[in-house]
Amino acid sequence: MKKFKIVVVFLVVLLVVLELFFSQKTEEKSSFEKPIVTVSTFALYDIVKHIAGESVEVVNILPFGVDPHSFEPTPKLMAKLEKSAIVFYSGAGLEPWIENMHFKTKAVDMSQFVSLRELNADEFEHHKHHDEQCAHNTVDPHYWLDFSNMKKLTVVITEELIRLLPDKKEYFLKNEAAYMSMLEKLDRNYKKYLHSCTIDTVIINHNSLGYLANKYHFHAESLSGLSPEADPTPKDIKRILEEIEKDGVSTIFFENFVNSKAIKTIAEDAHVSFDVIEPLANITADEAAAGMTYELLMYKNLEKLSKALMCN
Repeated sequence: MKKFKIVVVFLVVLLVVLELFFSQKTEEKSSFEKPIVTVSTFALYDIVKHIAGESVEVVNILPFGVDPHSFEPTPKLMAKLEKSAIVFYSGAGLEPWIENMHFKTKAVDMSQFVSLRELNADEFEHHKHHDEQCAHNTVDPHYWLDFSNMKKLTVVITEELIRLLPDKKEYFLKNEAAYMSMLEKLDRNYKKYLHSCTIDTVIINHNSLGYLANKYHFHAESLSGLSPEADPTPKDIKRILEEIEKDGVSTIFFENFVNSKAIKTIAEDAHVSFDVIEPLANITADEAAAGMTYELLMYKNLEKLSKALMCN
């Protein structure tokens, strides 16, 4: 009987020790879990990935291959957002669905930190005509196509990541410097290769190139204003055909995630070529699988713009 009691006591002690051991291991494991940082556009995703590296888990609100203008978040995504340490979203009217979200953690509207381009009178009227729901928005939300704005975004994101993981400060600052250098080189190359061009007009299905056009001194003419889903009217098509003839345009552009039928029909009627341009609110699943970055895609854009504008 005495031996039996000793065995029971031993087993109880062993169970307590094992419970403490596994509890400690669980706590250690949880303490090493990466914080989740959530982003709403590819440009923000690219910055966070380059600055944070593998220090955080980056969650895209927009799955690769989905149009940001028509996206609706799923319950599964909302659950992921609840676990995020920080949410970086683009703002400036790009994500109307975000207005109904209530974040339990820090959510940063990145449009507060950049220089936004106001639509001119013609652009606003054209936008209003095509999209009454967004007619109140007088700014162009594609601000990440301005490298100066990308630098401002990078500074803010780096500061937030340092607050989140202060022990990684030096690592983040080193990555920030490299990313800034990349953006400065992109700017130099855009100035160099878009400096002297025969044509001064680019035609695209919707008005997403305004920041590039303003900065590098060409004109962007769109078929459907800021709204990529809008159906062009016969008047729109006539206007674009006249623009092609007047400016001697040889290539017109459309974007991924939108119906390219109208642009392709215009290209056939005007006997010009058509190509894809990347506004980089999001990228395709194939581009993501191929490891495409903001830098690589902006160089692809530069090559296509330089050719379309017939630059020296």
